[in-house]
Amino acid sequence: QVQLVESGGGLVQPGGSLRLSCVASGIIFSIYDMGWYRQAPGKQRELVATITSRDITNYADAVKGRFTISRDTAKNTVYLQMNSLKPEDTANYYCNALSPISTIPRRDYWGIGTLVTVSS
Repeated sequence: QVQLVESGGGLVQPGGSLRLSCVASGIIFSIYDMGWYRQAPGKQRELVATITSRDITNYADAVKGRFTISRDTAKNTVYLQMNSLKPEDTANYYCNALSPISTIPRRDYWGIGTLVTVSS
């Protein structure tokens, strides 16, 4: 049974920082591509950042230079360090795990999300 458990969300003032964590179980973490997505009220879910099994990263333009995604294979954990937070970063943040491209069909899994609120 695959589980992705996010933590680290909360209320933070504009300009502040948070670090999100996602612990994965039930998958071979080292071969999965991992990602963070977010969904604000009334909006569609959107990509925030991804990191491949080979540590290649990709970021949405809106978070480049402010957010950093990383992974710790020994802990089966992916992180999202968020700095210089803005009110428009307020959203539920979801962890995603995507199986290797050689998997047919590719499988992806989602956590239940953690809420980040940026407000003064």
